[in-house]
Amino acid sequence: MTSLVHKDLAKGVATITLDSPPNRNALSVRLLAELSERLHWALAEPEARVIVLTGTGHVFCSGADIKEQKASGAPVTASFPEILTLIWESPKPVICRLNGTARAGGLGLVTACDFAIAPLTASFAFSEVRLGVVPAMISVPVLRRVEPRAAAEYFLTGEVFDAARAAEIGLLTRAVPEEELDATVAHYADLLIKGGPEALAITKRLVREVPGMSFEEGLRRMTELSAERFTSQEGQEGIAAFKEKRPPKWAAL
Repeated sequence: MTSLVHKDLAKGVATITLDSPPNRNALSVRLLAELSERLHWALAEPEARVIVLTGTGHVFCSGADIKEQKASGAPVTASFPEILTLIWESPKPVICRLNGTARAGGLGLVTACDFAIAPLTASFAFSEVRLGVVPAMISVPVLRRVEPRAAAEYFLTGEVFDAARAAEIGLLTRAVPEEELDATVAHYADLLIKGGPEALAITKRLVREVPGMSFEEGLRRMTELSAERFTSQEGQEGIAAFKEKRPPKWAAL
């Protein structure tokens, strides 16, 4: 049986590719199971420093597999929360390389990633309300990325919008010409690999947790963390490498 999700590892980058173009990389039971397996592999693989999530064809992900949903009667995306959590809480940075359009549940994958790069030709829509359902699960990562007014606009109307608008409202990190997509993804991956693995994992948490702290609590906890990191093994290696004008040990792939 042909795999619906492929994996590859090269120069510290683990690439996970959705490969079910006949149904526009829809979130079927089988695709989700394979995606979960590939994510666990990337997270456990010591040589994988950065994860890139992408797809084949002209659509990154069209959302839930509606045909399978109708045939089974049971939710086909029952494992989706676990997958979104794996991506969101990954200690390794995750880049979403959108090969094309994304709809509905596919946008949950996009917003769970730390970076999202798409070609200017891609389009997006939260189409749930037009089917009489709601963007329930995906609202958890989406509403942490997208501006509130824009989220209300597109959640409620189901209107299609372009990549430039998606970047403007926070859904994407960058929208670039199609011929620049791979170079832009590689640019971010190369930058991320230069960071200390522990420092990257901790900094991911800072971005999410610090805004919820009071000013006083934030300064207190961050002062403690700063001292801890400067005296850590990774911090000491980074400082030594800077002084000796050499790459730190973690950057040698």
